[in-house]
Amino acid sequence: MLKIRLMGTKNDIKWFEKLLQKQPKVAVTEVSELYRNKGTNRYYRAYVEVQKANIKEKFN
Repeated sequence: MLKIRLMGTKNDIKWFEKLLQKQPKVAVTEVSELYRNKGTNRYYRAYVEVQKANIKEKFN
């Protein structure tokens, strides 16, 4: 399992979450809420947990 911190604008983070979820070799197990970065109103962060997808199960 990997824990990944995403940082960027709200739109950038949402775009990347969708991109990750479409990857057949990656299973997104958890996505946190958006947190505002200190000192800015534009940039946020979110945390995503991913693991290798079991591809054989998906195609059976």
